[in-house]
Amino acid sequence: MRQQLGPVEIPIAHASGSVGEGVMKTTPDQFEQLWRTTVFGAFLCTREAVPDMLKRAADAIIFTGATSSVRGRGGAVAFSSAKFAVRGLAQSLAVELWPRGIHVAHVIIDGVIDTPELRKRYKPSAKEPSLKPEAIADSYWNLIQQDRSAWSLEVDLRPHTEAFFE
Repeated sequence: MRQQLGPVEIPIAHASGSVGEGVMKTTPDQFEQLWRTTVFGAFLCTREAVPDMLKRAADAIIFTGATSSVRGRGGAVAFSSAKFAVRGLAQSLAVELWPRGIHVAHVIIDGVIDTPELRKRYKPSAKEPSLKPEAIADSYWNLIQQDRSAWSLEVDLRPHTEAFFE
C-alpha cells in the first residue's frame, strides 16, 4: 500500500463504536470490542504511521475524541472509558513525539455531526445543534498547519447553539 500511496503523513484516528448500555447491560464482549476498535485501533494505526513520520519530523497525528473523553456519560460505560483512553494515548504520544517534530492533537467533538445519513435516519429538527463536517475538517486542517511555536494539544469543537453552558 505504501508503494501505491506513499508514506503516511497525517493519520487521523477516528474509529469508535457505541454500545450505549449501562454497566449491567454491556457484555464483556461488547466492552472489549469497543475498546479494541477505539483504543487498540488508534494505537495500531499510530504505530504503523510513526516510522514514516519520523523520517520527515514534520507531520501531525490527530485523535478524535468526544465529551466522554473528559467526563463520563451515563449509560455509555464502554464508549466513555474508551474515549478517556484515546485522550491518554494522545497525551502520552505528545510527550514522546513532540520533541521529534510530530504534532499530536486530541479533538473533542461534542455534538451531532450533520451528515445526510444522520438526517435520513434520525430526522433532526432544524434547531438541533449540530456540527458541519466541513467545519470540523477546517479545524483539523488548522491544527495541522499550526506554527511549531504554538501547537495545541487539545481542541474542543461544539455547535454554538448547544446548551453546554446553561
